[in-house]
Amino acid sequence: MSLLSELAPNKGATHKKKRVGRGDGSNWGGTAGKGHKGQKARSGGKVRRGFEGGQTPLIRRMPKIGFKNTDFKNNYAIINLQQLNKFDGEVSPQTLTEMGLLSKSDKLKILANGKLEKSLTVKAHKFSEAAKKEIEKAGGTAEVI
Repeated sequence: MSLLSELAPNKGATHKKKRVGRGDGSNWGGTAGKGHKGQKARSGGKVRRGFEGGQTPLIRRMPKIGFKNTDFKNNYAIINLQQLNKFDGEVSPQTLTEMGLLSKSDKLKILANGKLEKSLTVKAHKFSEAAKKEIEKAGGTAEVI
C-alpha cells in the first residue's frame, strides 16, 4: 500500500512547459514559433472558426437546395400488435394519449409485429394490411379515423 506522499503521475504523463521567447539558444527565441508578422503572430490574433483566409467559405459555396415543410408534416407513432394485448375493449389515439404512449400531435399507425390474442376495436389513422387482417382474424375491428 502506497502512502499519499509517494503518489506521482505515470511516467510520460507530464511534460515540461515549452518556454518560448527566451532567446535564440532555447530554439524558441526571436519569433517564439509564430513565424514572421501577420495576424496569427500578434497578441489576440485569432481567426474565427470556418474562416478560409478571405476565400468564400465552403458553407457559402455549397448550393442551397431542398425545402422541408415541417409545419404540415405527419408524424406517425407506431404501435405493434403485441403491444395491443395489454388493452381491453377499445384502443384509440385518445386512450393511448391518456396513457402517455402517444403525444397529441402524433398520428397512430398499427403494424403487424407480434400476435394479437384478444378481440379489440382498434381506431387508428393507418393500418398495415397484415395488421388489419390479424385484428379481424382475432375477432376485432380495425377502423380508420
